[in-house]
Amino acid sequence: MTRPTASTGRNERICKNCDGFASIKVTLGGRDRHGHLRTITVHCTTCHGTGTRTPRQTRAGLEVSA
Repeated sequence: MTRPTASTGRNERICKNCDGFASIKVTLGGRDRHGHLRTITVHCTTCHGTGTRTPRQTRAGLEVSA
């Protein structure tokens, strides 16, 4: 039997595509001449790096036109 989920008392608005981890660093491999690891920052395309979703977003991440 399933248990009800615990409510934190706030409106849960975490992006379902990135699960709240909206921005990540990806290594490109290798290091530059100063010894620093080369990385790029990648943002979630659904929430645009915020980690939250608006009530108007659907499961596919597209906004519903009114």
